[in-house]
Amino acid sequence: MDEKILDAVNSPADLKALTPRQLTALCSELRDTIIDTVSKNGGHLAPNLGVVELTVALHRVFNMPEDKIVWDVGHQSYVHKLLTGRRERFHSIRTDNGLSGFTLREESEFDCFSSGHAGTAISAAMGFAAARDARNGNEHVIAVVGDGSLICGLSLEALNNVRSSCKNLIIIVNDNKMSISKSVGAIPNYLNRIITGRSYNHFKAFAKMAVQRMPSGSGIIGGIQKLEEATKSLFVPGVLFEEMGLRYIGPINGHKLPELIETFNRVKDFNRPVIVHVITEKGAGCEYAKEAPEKFHGVSSFNPHTGHSEHASSGTNFSAAFGASMIELVEKDPDVIAITAAMRSGTGLLKFSEQFPDHFFDVGIAEEHALTFAGGLAAGGMRPVVALYATFLQRGLDCVFHDICLQNLPVILCADRAGIVEDGPTHHGIYDESFLLSMPRLSVLAPKNETELKAMLFAAYHRKAPVVIRYPRGASKIDSLPVPPPEWGKAEVVRNGSALAIWAVGREVKTALEVAEMLGCSCRIVNARFLKPFDKELFLHDAAEMPVFTIEDNLEGTGLDAIADRLLINAGHHGVHHFAWPADRIIPHGTQSCLRAKFGMTPEAIARRIREILKQD
Repeated sequence: MDEKILDAVNSPADLKALTPRQLTALCSELRDTIIDTVSKNGGHLAPNLGVVELTVALHRVFNMPEDKIVWDVGHQSYVHKLLTGRRERFHSIRTDNGLSGFTLREESEFDCFSSGHAGTAISAAMGFAAARDARNGNEHVIAVVGDGSLICGLSLEALNNVRSSCKNLIIIVNDNKMSISKSVGAIPNYLNRIITGRSYNHFKAFAKMAVQRMPSGSGIIGGIQKLEEATKSLFVPGVLFEEMGLRYIGPINGHKLPELIETFNRVKDFNRPVIVHVITEKGAGCEYAKEAPEKFHGVSSFNPHTGHSEHASSGTNFSAAFGASMIELVEKDPDVIAITAAMRSGTGLLKFSEQFPDHFFDVGIAEEHALTFAGGLAAGGMRPVVALYATFLQRGLDCVFHDICLQNLPVILCADRAGIVEDGPTHHGIYDESFLLSMPRLSVLAPKNETELKAMLFAAYHRKAPVVIRYPRGASKIDSLPVPPPEWGKAEVVRNGSALAIWAVGREVKTALEVAEMLGCSCRIVNARFLKPFDKELFLHDAAEMPVFTIEDNLEGTGLDAIADRLLINAGHHGVHHFAWPADRIIPHGTQSCLRAKFGMTPEAIARRIREILKQD
């Protein structure tokens, strides 16, 4: 078997010796490697297949790590990792102690900036460029940002300041018409008009050549150029970026290596900020990923030949239960509006959006706007429900306070992916709860299973005040447990006992039940249900009668444990002990099972620790 070209690429410098034919073959090998690895480990498939040629061209032309590439979001950096000395470890991506699925400064000198949230690339790249200018450096700085991320408020704030903040910066817009879901809004529509207007540029070049052959052709061309300058806002592609002080280049085909390499060689000598508009296709080179780019944006393991998942989930999960409950809710009240930020499928709202398009808004990657927009809807008499991932809800802290809670507006926030997730530090939903608990007038709920999520959604609707419901990714696996109607601010005793009490938050009720079985003693299991308002009477009663243990999929010292400790400062009790994720370190990426084992959050580890504590007492 012939040796693969990729096997000889140990750094970007190795690309510079390859022939055009070898570069094309390398792109095919990169796609095969990504498909094979992601099919085993899960990960972001379609975004990485779409940037193969783009990444190869960047590393062919520029000199990393002296030059800097800042990848927006960072989930499309798999090709970058393969070309920058991490090929032999690539099989470990997203696994315990393996490579991160995002750019990570600690992982490689080629990852100049860690990222996981959208919209950061242009601002960070401007920082690198301004630092370079301050010390009279000459390296190139490149920001690679998707059209979906370009609409993020942070990206637009950065674009507004590019010309005044740095002398030279290359911004590559990777335009695939997608974020996670299809890109929405005026900016993607504008980019699409540029693409469809390419015939204008071709006609202009042809006309110029024809006129030059005419008598007095130079004078005619000069007059046309003055007219074009006066009317370019009507005709010229990229004028929006030109007016912001950036030289616009494009659009160019993001899957044609010669065109990409030629363009990058040209723009690297520009001594001014430039934006290069590159058209790519999400999932390029893989038919099933091209046909379903939203499905294959981020996936679990699958059959690499067919694209079919080999462990398709049976039954419901929290996201699906939320989506089905929203359909029931809007059927009861046509004032109900669903809002998400480029997470239509991920939050379970796909069917809702198809059945009730007039009651659904996808605002794109704009969480702050989503929240304040919901506040305006609520003030206008509607009943908005905002569905975001917990990690992205962090971005809207001020909007939750200023635009919803301060005005006591009836907005329901549904925080999906609350708790630890496989993607790692940038995506763990363990940092939002602390600020949510500090918000005035905001109730904070956590369902133990999918049925309880539905009950809480309807209870929140009847509450007519700000409410957040936090729930994890996937299924509870305890959906068979009965769900008494929620009584506002009251916990649920799931199982009676007298030797000790375990208070659990959300899906950790399942953990608590498993711990109780392992302990084999009379354990009282309590589903907290409400973190705010909290059932302090029941908790103080339990603490006065027996030792209490708390379990939560949250950062220690910021949730149930903090509430319990505050209550017990001046109250008699038999001891209280907590199980949560440690706050003194960053929780890495990895599977749920590996992370729980590493940090003592498995039922076995918790039961063992409880026995040790009881013996000491």
